[in-house]
Amino acid sequence: MEYYPAPGRNQLFVPGPVNVPEQVIRAMNRNNEDYRSPAMPKLSKSLLEDVKQIFKTTTGTSFLIPTTGTGAWESALTNTLSPRDKIISFLLGQFSLLWIDQMQRLNFDVDVVDCEWGTGVNLAQLKAKLLGDTTHAIKAICVVHNETSTGVTNDLAAIRSVLDSCKHPALFIVDGVSSIAALDFRMDEWGIDVALTGSQKALSMPTGLGIICASPKAIEASRGAKSLRVFFDWNDYLKFYKMGTYWPYTPSSQMLYGLRAALDLIFEEGLENVIARHRRYGHATRLAVEAWGLKNCTQKKEWYSDTVTAVVVPPHIDSAQIVRQAWKKYNLSLGLGLNKIAGKVFRIGHLGHLNELQLLGALAGVEMVLKDVGYSVSLGRGVAAASAYLSQTTPLIPSRM
Repeated sequence: MEYYPAPGRNQLFVPGPVNVPEQVIRAMNRNNEDYRSPAMPKLSKSLLEDVKQIFKTTTGTSFLIPTTGTGAWESALTNTLSPRDKIISFLLGQFSLLWIDQMQRLNFDVDVVDCEWGTGVNLAQLKAKLLGDTTHAIKAICVVHNETSTGVTNDLAAIRSVLDSCKHPALFIVDGVSSIAALDFRMDEWGIDVALTGSQKALSMPTGLGIICASPKAIEASRGAKSLRVFFDWNDYLKFYKMGTYWPYTPSSQMLYGLRAALDLIFEEGLENVIARHRRYGHATRLAVEAWGLKNCTQKKEWYSDTVTAVVVPPHIDSAQIVRQAWKKYNLSLGLGLNKIAGKVFRIGHLGHLNELQLLGALAGVEMVLKDVGYSVSLGRGVAAASAYLSQTTPLIPSRM
């Protein structure tokens, strides 16, 4: 049932969860089945191999865990580290804050580098800390690739370069929840040891799958890691991989069929085309924001995210009012400002399985809301800026050429 029915479809433009395409919904619309039948190992094996493509790894080992990104965080940490191990992590938004809180509650020794919200990883600080660690007490560097609260994308290649220049052996663990399968992500090339994402973001699925890839170095670390783990233990998975049955407990067959459909959609479009599409949407959204006379929360272009734009509102406007008005009047869902930027920022998500017209519809809705809440904006100005750019850069649909 609908608790708050409205005509048409909800325009879901939060930075996750995102719209679920019909192909995924249809794939998941099936009865339960015996996960010990010959069909399930065949499906599972194909998913475990194919999902590595969105991480751009050929050497990693993948895990599909029925959980959220938060569970994937815990799995990444507890399988590779031991209690009191030292971690460097950068606090630069709400989700890096929550991950750091988890690290501390799991009894790791976290060196928190506090950054201004709207900025990315301070590479000079990272280098200084690594060079000062002559005994290699630091066991891991944990980074949120794409901080969705502020719209900041960190430069993972540059972080790897710092690790290499310092000749430091720390594990490189990355939250790619709102980046993998939408932004350029190169696990093998950038020497990432553990990467993780969630099904509800760029894969355009319901929430419920934590997807992890671990490098050979991370798998080796898991053999000696002493953190307590049960449900998230990779070793249980690896044992069942060798047996050819793949699951240490009952999987959600519906989610697995949904993942199969989601991956097929990405591969059909082409991963590089998916990344380019998100790049266009990010730029188009920023052009609209600029045309409205508003500012991006992200402080430098080098950190701009192509999956979410955090928009700073004037001091006399409460950004929560914009989000409420969008939902109440136009059936448009936008992201709230979180924590220290609550009331100051609203967020436009532009990731997953969507097209240009969907994005332009959302931007038109934002313009109407801005006018409703008393911000002086010329209707159509942001949409015109975005559509002018998209009309010049959007290629023909490959299947229809």
